Amino acid sequence: MIRKPTPLFFEQGPHAVILLHAYSGSSNDMRLLARRLESENYTVLAPIFTGHATGEPADILRDGSPQKWWQDTQAAIQQLRDRGYRQIAIFGLSLGGLFATRALMEDPDLVGGGTIASPVIFKGQTNVPTAFIQMAQATYQQQGIVGTVQTQKLAWLQAHLAAQLTAIQAFADTTATHLERVHQPVFIAQGTADQMIDPRSGQWLAAGYPQDQIDFHEYPNAGHVLTVNSAHHALEEDILAFLHPIFEK
Repeated sequence: MIRKPTPLFFEQGPHAVILLHAYSGSSNDMRLLARRLESENYTVLAPIFTGHATGEPADILRDGSPQKWWQDTQAAIQQLRDRGYRQIAIFGLSLGGLFATRALMEDPDLVGGGTIASPVIFKGQTNVPTAFIQMAQATYQQQGIVGTVQTQKLAWLQAHLAAQLTAIQAFADTTATHLERVHQPVFIAQGTADQMIDPRSGQWLAAGYPQDQIDFHEYPNAGHVLTVNSAHHALEEDILAFLHPIFEK
């Protein structure tokens, strides 16, 4: 029996942080960062986007959409407020960064946050379509789904993936054109060896904000999933350093 990921909720101190995962990922993307923040007395919520982490990659395309994931983001913020948290920061990895940015834009009561390897400025190269199909194939293999059945499932994904990626790009483009509506401090992290999105994505996003608003970090030779790869310790320390002054003590 393969255990499916579940949302993470670590209740600690009065300052709360939301961590949004990547496309075709889960809260597991955020576990190391969440535990590090928890150890520093932050309350951490890492939800799971609709359609993700079900064990069936097609659910992402069937049940998920940028509108649903935006609702998931708003629900996470509301969940913390309903529990009495007033000071909340929000970060997102890759896809999650699009929704973290939109949240900062639409919700001025958030104290700050930002993006980790996120294509908010969506240009250059992307390997998301290839990676999605590879992830799906590996998932099916793990479940013992092989042969004709696997071929049919992968063909369905290939036929439906482009429409969702186009919708995600439209959401990103709409967000990118209104960055001036973000007034909180913004953290931007990018690996220079990112193989999923263009490694210049962080620089492009940083250029969209006033210099005194951003805390921009590049991680040399680090790939896409900065929360778990060679850069994760440095990323954790940089996020902690960013958070410390933005929460009222």
